[in-house]
Amino acid sequence: MLKNPLPRTKLIVNSCLFVVFALFAAIQLNDPDPLVWVLIYMGVAVVSLSANFILIPKKLILVFVLGLLMYASVHFMFLIDWLQTENKSELFGEMVYEKPYLEGTREFLGLIIAVTALLYQLKR
Repeated sequence: MLKNPLPRTKLIVNSCLFVVFALFAAIQLNDPDPLVWVLIYMGVAVVSLSANFILIPKKLILVFVLGLLMYASVHFMFLIDWLQTENKSELFGEMVYEKPYLEGTREFLGLIIAVTALLYQLKR
């Protein structure tokens, strides 16, 4: 169903969110589990772009948010482990297989960023 035109600011923000999450999805192509992350990030990208043209049911967005939050809860302990380390800057370096909390924390933060973008869509 078509909706009333969005204010210019929302069109710009939604378009930027689309580009950012499409880029996030593209970066995930070299990840050990690319399908999961490409689907998550492209899902957020499609919702963001689609919100410029159609009214997306809030219940659909809420289901997506709840699914992402449940998946984030799996990675939450990695965040706790990372917060207890001395060298926080490792998070921005290369993956170290002896330190799985780095990848788990990155995944947790990525999910929270995705949830934030979807919550923006609920705020219409």
